Amino acid sequence: MGDNREALLGAENKYFENCPGCKVELLKETNPGIPFKHLLYVWVVVLAAALPISSLFPFLYFMIRDFNIAKKEEDIGYYAGYVGSAFMFGRALTSVFWGMIADRYGRKPVIMFGTFSVVIFNTLFGLSTNFWVAVSTRFLLGSLCGILGPMRAYASEVCRKEYQALGMSIISTSWGIGLVIGPALGGFLAQPAEKFPYIFANESLFGRFPYFLPCILISLFAFGVFLISCSLPETLHIHERTDKECDKLNDALVTSTGEPNANEKVRIVGRHPTSQQNLWKNWPLMSSIIVYCVFQLHDMAYAEIFSLWAVSPRKNGGLSYSTADVGEG
Repeated sequence: MGDNREALLGAENKYFENCPGCKVELLKETNPGIPFKHLLYVWVVVLAAALPISSLFPFLYFMIRDFNIAKKEEDIGYYAGYVGSAFMFGRALTSVFWGMIADRYGRKPVIMFGTFSVVIFNTLFGLSTNFWVAVSTRFLLGSLCGILGPMRAYASEVCRKEYQALGMSIISTSWGIGLVIGPALGGFLAQPAEKFPYIFANESLFGRFPYFLPCILISLFAFGVFLISCSLPETLHIHERTDKECDKLNDALVTSTGEPNANEKVRIVGRHPTSQQNLWKNWPLMSSIIVYCVFQLHDMAYAEIFSLWAVSPRKNGGLSYSTADVGEG
């Protein structure tokens, strides 16, 4: 019966003609090499998502100080914690939602929307004039930039099985580079009117908004990535066979085998996931998530707490570093 079914469905039914995911699968089958072009796409998209996360840490202390919201100098770190955590808080609330959207409507729309949200809200953050605008723009940036999860799925789908580990390592590498370059940009380019008075006047845009320069540069890079993402191939399987087409295939299967078999019938494969397994009861998955959460807690806590400690005055137990010193460190 299996042979008859394969003969009926054959190669033309293995890949649906208008399914973007099937086109990618066919491309992988016909091109056994490493998909360098697609992995480059993955690298730049993840980099665009990583840069805004840590770019603010070198100058966050000075930004909160300029907002004049802290009554005492010792309270600056308290308010800086809210701004620094707003991004990840928004991401924690919406990451599962963006994963569901990516599974239902495709990875490409989520990637494009996420990169465009970086352009908008990272720019607005650089133009923040008070504490609440800064918190709101960082929260919205984290909430609307749900790129990382879908990019992991995308990297595994554009690679053949033997290269999936390479695709995952590309994401980790790009993420790490972003967390290194981001603070460097924020540290060296913040307060340009003070550091480069012969280029930026105090009355200029970058003089009135001293933390706008690193933000706009990252936003411009994200806009370029947004344009690149327009050419990304979609990897989600969207099979839009009608009931009539599937009935014809099932009738042909019954004719060839003599009687219908529920396990052999052709089913419509649509946009909905086929697995109904409860993810909360999948212990191997949940244990890996817990380990990843602990690692990220350590990573982000170090990145933010060290920056705040380094720029704090010596009288408060800090190192009195400048933004450039933190960016270099």
